[in-house]
Amino acid sequence: MKRTFFTEVSYVAGIIALALGTALMERADFGMSMVVAPAYLIYLKVSQYLAWFTFGMAEYCLQALLIIVLAIVLHSFRIRYLFSFITAFIYGNMLDFMMKAVNLVSGDGIFLRTVFYLIGLAVCAIGVSLLFKTYISPEAYELFVKEISSKYGFDISRTKTVYDCCSCLIAIVMSFVFTGFGHFEGVKLGTVLCALVNGWLIGQCTRFFDRHFEFTDAFSLRKIFE
Repeated sequence: MKRTFFTEVSYVAGIIALALGTALMERADFGMSMVVAPAYLIYLKVSQYLAWFTFGMAEYCLQALLIIVLAIVLHSFRIRYLFSFITAFIYGNMLDFMMKAVNLVSGDGIFLRTVFYLIGLAVCAIGVSLLFKTYISPEAYELFVKEISSKYGFDISRTKTVYDCCSCLIAIVMSFVFTGFGHFEGVKLGTVLCALVNGWLIGQCTRFFDRHFEFTDAFSLRKIFE
């Protein structure tokens, strides 16, 4: 028999897992995922001048901008867009906490960095899979893809692929345009590997959860997020 997994718990666990996985990949320094790479580059650049500006802040600031663009494109603003920013804000603060925690682990050798990257890649996939199981508004990245594909009748998988490619291209341009790095940042070999296997990993995690758990709501709040 399948065990009960509350969707609200899935939301919290998904955010924690996604923040931990991203922090581990940042520590590995093999390249971020194509989705968060633009925010990471903004963080690297702005923090050169404002020491208090964090990766988490860059995340929810960029996602706020993305939500504004979404509302302009669709000529409407819905309550779930606000909840999506709240999710981004929670995730951003959790990301900053996880980065501090991961940095407490000493050592920067290639072996440890590889372990960080592989674990981070897997944990991010688990986090995304868990967030797919909840009704609570996701981060702006996922919301943007979902809303655009729904509005114009696009295939959501293809829309996601196009969005990921655009994020990757934007990150590449930003890495060239921004000065002061002294080397290529944001998009590296790890980004390419993530692009190749991330969808497969998320699918494997989703199938695992579907086999072993029954996702159900603990509270009658689903209509608020529709």
